[in-house]
Amino acid sequence: MTTRLLPLNGFKVLDLTAHRAGPTAVRQLADWGADVIKIEEPGGPAVDATGSRRSGPDFQNLHRNKRSLTLNLKSAEGKKIFFELAKTADVVVENFRSTVKHRLGVDYEAVKKVNPRIVYGSISGFGQDGPYEGRAGVDQIAQGMGGLMSITGHPGGGPIRVGIAINDTSSGLLLANGIVLALLDRERTGEGQWVSTSLIEAQIYMLDFQAARYLIKGEVAGQAGNNHPTGTGTGMFKTADGYINVAAAGDNVWKRFCEAAGASDLLTHADYATPEARSRNRDALNARVADLVSRQSTDYWDKLLYKAGVPCGPINTIDKVFADPQVQHLGIVKPIDHPKYGPQKVVGQPIHMSRYPQPDKLKHTPEPGEHTEEVLKDLGYNSAAIAGLRTKGAI
Repeated sequence: MTTRLLPLNGFKVLDLTAHRAGPTAVRQLADWGADVIKIEEPGGPAVDATGSRRSGPDFQNLHRNKRSLTLNLKSAEGKKIFFELAKTADVVVENFRSTVKHRLGVDYEAVKKVNPRIVYGSISGFGQDGPYEGRAGVDQIAQGMGGLMSITGHPGGGPIRVGIAINDTSSGLLLANGIVLALLDRERTGEGQWVSTSLIEAQIYMLDFQAARYLIKGEVAGQAGNNHPTGTGTGMFKTADGYINVAAAGDNVWKRFCEAAGASDLLTHADYATPEARSRNRDALNARVADLVSRQSTDYWDKLLYKAGVPCGPINTIDKVFADPQVQHLGIVKPIDHPKYGPQKVVGQPIHMSRYPQPDKLKHTPEPGEHTEEVLKDLGYNSAAIAGLRTKGAI
């Protein structure tokens, strides 16, 4: 495999993360070339707190492109090694409960003392201080407390969780963005800083226009099912053999939809002639569109509406997503050769950069401590010293 330069080559990251939010942030840095050292507890569990096995798809997808060092941060020797690494590191990332890093003595202020240029990234459930300091938070809890579940699902059907770990993923991406901003700032000022976000902040940020509608106009959004919260003519409809999303909001697109669907009478019907009328009579309009769409296959409507310039798309199962020709063209699936588990495929980066082509293959997720000796020898430890550290349980 040809090694290509990447934007974060030359940056060293110490990864103290687990579960999903923190590893998502670190994955961004690792995929774009940072030298990530994943610091793990010696003899740690084969199954983490989320039920994910190290050999399982979730763990393998989250932790590629890293080196693994086992280190007991509760021991004096282990902590000494951590700070030796921190002296020359650029970034430390953690997603402990907000109080844990202080208890371990690896918090930002402690690391800053040995390396003022360090960028220290943190994710917690609810922030680093305040009334909920130390409160455990997971994705679904943040979905509920952050309002998302109250607007998800069909009206009157009760709150529904979103089917992905949206807060873990979004908070991880936001933290990665913040870390890169801090690295850019360090280039100007010479100083590092502490960057943090939380699941609840990421969730509120992702509310976007529902949040804006409340803050600016006092509107409390409710459940809208498959209807778009504001755009009438947008929704999911059952076809003769499946389902399709249609986005026919706005007069121009609505006209194209009606003409393509052979329903020009809807354009002049008093109940549907204007956006305001369509909004008032949305349920009746949806029933008319549903009747039309149900008469033909998903493929029929997809091709017809695409040609007419109406945004649309089938409701794909996961296997059909990866079989889609556009998805395959984008190359988001990346191969990995794992020395223990064999050939793998994982989700690659959705970001494209003209000067940095994405690598053809990613590096495999390491086994626990796979690079312990390599990392320690880089610090100047010889084989005898490393053996002694093992005997003491420091690594």
